[in-house]
Amino acid sequence: MARTSPTTQLEKIRAARIKLEKEEQRLMLRGHDKALAQIVQIAHTAGLTAAQIAQAMGVKGKVKTAAKTSAAKTSKAKRSTAGKKVAPKYRDPAHPDNSWTGRGRMPQWVQALHAAGTLSSAEIKTAE
Repeated sequence: MARTSPTTQLEKIRAARIKLEKEEQRLMLRGHDKALAQIVQIAHTAGLTAAQIAQAMGVKGKVKTAAKTSAAKTSKAKRSTAGKKVAPKYRDPAHPDNSWTGRGRMPQWVQALHAAGTLSSAEIKTAE
């Protein structure tokens, strides 16, 4: 009969421990899910809000409800200009193909003009 080394035995024990810890987490989560379902049902029946429950539990800060969260996302999306095309505000005098909208990180050619104090010479004049 072959003997196993202490290192091999330790690896087997560690693997078994990891497997047991995962099973423990799974069982705890299943218990948590059942408890949460009961809590939600009781709160709904009693007409309690998430904020009232958080206050009773001593949670500090604001509790976001689904209605407030979706309203905040909607209003924020309306204000956002991210992803919208903007006309360029500056054009590189040395290389006319290069332009910059004035947003985001400054290209090196803009940095050089800015350092020289001649950035206004690169502004694109708009016809009004």
